[in-house]
Amino acid sequence: MHYKAVIFDMDGTILDTSEDLTAAVNYAMAKFGHRSDFTTVEGCHFFGSGAHTAIQRALAREAGMSLDEILQIGSAQNGAVPGIDEEEVCRILEVYQPYYKAHNAVRTCAYPGIADLLKRLRGAGLRTAVVSNKPDNSVTQLAQDYFGGLFDLAIGETEGIARKPAPDMNFLILDKLGVDVADAVYVGDTEIDIATARNTGMDLIMVSWGFRPVSYQKALGATSIVKSADEIYTLVAEGAARI
Repeated sequence: MHYKAVIFDMDGTILDTSEDLTAAVNYAMAKFGHRSDFTTVEGCHFFGSGAHTAIQRALAREAGMSLDEILQIGSAQNGAVPGIDEEEVCRILEVYQPYYKAHNAVRTCAYPGIADLLKRLRGAGLRTAVVSNKPDNSVTQLAQDYFGGLFDLAIGETEGIARKPAPDMNFLILDKLGVDVADAVYVGDTEIDIATARNTGMDLIMVSWGFRPVSYQKALGATSIVKSADEIYTLVAEGAARI
């Protein structure tokens, strides 16, 4: 094996969480009289930069912004967005977070071949981890429920640790695993994952089945894009992934 560790994103990469995420946004938005009929296609565009940004994007979409435009919303600091009421974002978020925590596995499912991939990687002696911008409690719960024992570590958004695309969570994972950056590869599906890999200095594998289309990934410079979990194993084994 070329690498010693593989770090995975969660939403859109190892788990299809799109329906539960969208349902939670619709529920929380409805509580405050906002639009609450977003499709899963729209919901997929909301997520990638954490729940706070997801609510900002939902409000922006309600206000008429295009799907491409809302992807420009988001920051590592949960900053305010001109034209979006930050107090309203926080109110909706207070409803969204507990609702999603209680309903995060209603229609969520693992993507085909991921569990077998993890078993093969671990059988080959590699360390595996999950890094996500979801709340930490949901990340650890879902990792255990769907892939119990197949990840060495799972980390979600935590106070005091900058979220992706900052490299902090990746560096924390690598430090805990005792693996150098050059010996690890990152697997994701969104623009946040591309930026995270670059900011960490890691090789990158993008999946075609996630929350962003392949054309969008390619436009951002992704070159190693796979159509199946088996292809991930091949790239990891051969060290053929590229940023």
